[in-house]
Amino acid sequence: MSALDEFSADIIEELHILLQFNPDCSQQGIKIHHKEAAPDTIAAAVRLHSKGLITQADGGYLTSLGQSAIEHARALLLVLQPRLH
Repeated sequence: MSALDEFSADIIEELHILLQFNPDCSQQGIKIHHKEAAPDTIAAAVRLHSKGLITQADGGYLTSLGQSAIEHARALLLVLQPRLH
């Protein structure tokens, strides 16, 4: 399996952070409090910032790339949700 064949724990943590943003309000950000957040969450936010998806290493706002990413993440989540018949 290649790195593109599965979601790593790091990617899952980054997705959890992205899904905390409100996709309908670009002026609403998040703040990750270093004294309260788990180390994995802090590290994921730093990675998202270095990838250009969020404006600050401790949260901030979505960039335009981050906005696009959250739209894709929400679409994937919707597709993967169990369907009631």
